[in-house]
Amino acid sequence: MSEEAESEEEVLETENFSELIKYTIPGYIIGLVLGISLDSLGYQRSPIGQWLVRTFAGEGESILEGVYSIRQLLSNATGSMAEAYGWGKLFGLAVPWVIDLGSRLAGVNVYGVEGFYIPYFYALSDQIGANISGMLYLKRKEGGWNRGFERYIHHPVMLASLAVILVVPAGLLFARIIGFSPTTQTFTAFETIVANLCWIPPFVGWFIERRR
Repeated sequence: MSEEAESEEEVLETENFSELIKYTIPGYIIGLVLGISLDSLGYQRSPIGQWLVRTFAGEGESILEGVYSIRQLLSNATGSMAEAYGWGKLFGLAVPWVIDLGSRLAGVNVYGVEGFYIPYFYALSDQIGANISGMLYLKRKEGGWNRGFERYIHHPVMLASLAVILVVPAGLLFARIIGFSPTTQTFTAFETIVANLCWIPPFVGWFIERRR
């Protein structure tokens, strides 16, 4: 692939990422409003309430981004990194539900230090899925793992995604160690929103688009 063709392709991909970035804030707002509402109704520690709050605060944008990918598929648009990214996020949606339920059944204190990983998966399991999906897209596009990985380590959106995946759990663990606990649905929403840095990779794509 020539440098000119690759540059044009990257522009198209970042244009698609600008479509994805606008889906993040609605999820934050829905999760926060839902948390405040449940607290006011006396459901501060309701497991179902926490599931709903974390799903919208941590994965609300994934639902909308998945809709974007389905729309692209139905419109017969040419496959792009952004579309692969959206599919990956959609497929990662249910993973935290299983982890949350399994942890509660196993007796894990979901409000203590040992439960720090639960909001992490609500906030970023879709991001992990998106990163894997993006890697598979590059592998398929480049015709092999070696060239695909080379593109991956030079792709700013994929690198931003990887950084988010690695940094967030350390922050969540530190917050629990120093005493934070999601004892209300509002705190649950705040914790998940702060951990949900899924907007950073699309923002990087949008920023590159603006620079060009």
